Amino acid sequence: MSQADATLFYRHGRFRVAGGVLPDALTAYRTYGDPSNPCIVFPTCYGAKLDNVGLLGQDYMIGADKALDPTKYYIVTFALFSNGESSSPSNTAAPYNGPYFPAVTYEDNIRAQYAVLTQGLNVKKIHCVIGFSMGAQQAYYWAVMYPDFVERYVAICGSARTSPHNKCFLEGPKAALVNSRDFENGHYTQEPQFGIRAFGRVYSAWAYGQAWFREHGYLMNGRYSSLDDFIRASWEGGFLGTWDANDLLTLLHTWQTGDVALIGKAGLVAEGDEASFVSALSGIKARGLIMPCKTDLYFPPEDSKNEVALMKGTAELVVIDSLWGHMAGGGSNSHDDEFIKGEVRRFLARELPVLNLLAGADKAAS
Repeated sequence: MSQADATLFYRHGRFRVAGGVLPDALTAYRTYGDPSNPCIVFPTCYGAKLDNVGLLGQDYMIGADKALDPTKYYIVTFALFSNGESSSPSNTAAPYNGPYFPAVTYEDNIRAQYAVLTQGLNVKKIHCVIGFSMGAQQAYYWAVMYPDFVERYVAICGSARTSPHNKCFLEGPKAALVNSRDFENGHYTQEPQFGIRAFGRVYSAWAYGQAWFREHGYLMNGRYSSLDDFIRASWEGGFLGTWDANDLLTLLHTWQTGDVALIGKAGLVAEGDEASFVSALSGIKARGLIMPCKTDLYFPPEDSKNEVALMKGTAELVVIDSLWGHMAGGGSNSHDDEFIKGEVRRFLARELPVLNLLAGADKAAS
């Protein structure tokens, strides 16, 4: 009943996205467990692939001894558009290939995933959407876009809206890549190694908390001989040979434009519209578990606290007390993995109370 060892592809045909049209859109996915069990959706983050090749994999939370037990749940993992497995600049035929690939939003991805679940897999309801980083942002989108289809969601090291601070950071690796001497405005004919190496180095700077470098140390018990060795092996090596440069940029744009306030608005509201943002979060029906890391430099816990305060008592905040920064949520170390597993399993096992939005609002205000 499981397709854990095989990546499957759902063909959408002609599919509209924010930047235009994909003439033959594909969504890549894998399934784990028995489809008669409650469904858990686990979408990819930045740098992740379903086949576990490259920087990050997508099965680090799946297993009988892990947070998501495939003997109890039917787990569906989804690849984001432009991750190289779903429709991407690198695998789409002309005239939409490479730099001509249209811009894609989280909203486009969730619509596509909903089609796979309802039309391809006959899923009637999602027990939980869980994600890390960009996967966490997708969890928020699921809860806002399909309020009667999603029972609960878990957002690990992510946010409902990409902050200006986060967007500013992303301009760094983007600039390093597009201004490299071998990027050729996206029309490269071989891997632009100078650009991808520069991208990886800039990207690495904020992946860990500052205290991690001071107290844990990049040498990692002799695994690396120097800081340069760490960056080259872990970050340059994580992207080289497995990630296409145009894919990296298109996916980065999806991250930068994340904002649940924009769902369904098609440009009718301004970016950062506070009234629409408050309305989107306060209207969520699903129960939420929001898990930022104390030392995350991409998605700081202060942003999560502000978002939870807008959710009318439907979400709880659990901060990961870790030195590992953003990477605490991505399967980087056993201590944080165990903490996350415990909190996620507790949340999944909990009986959901009948939601009383008015009572929740009163509680949040008190």
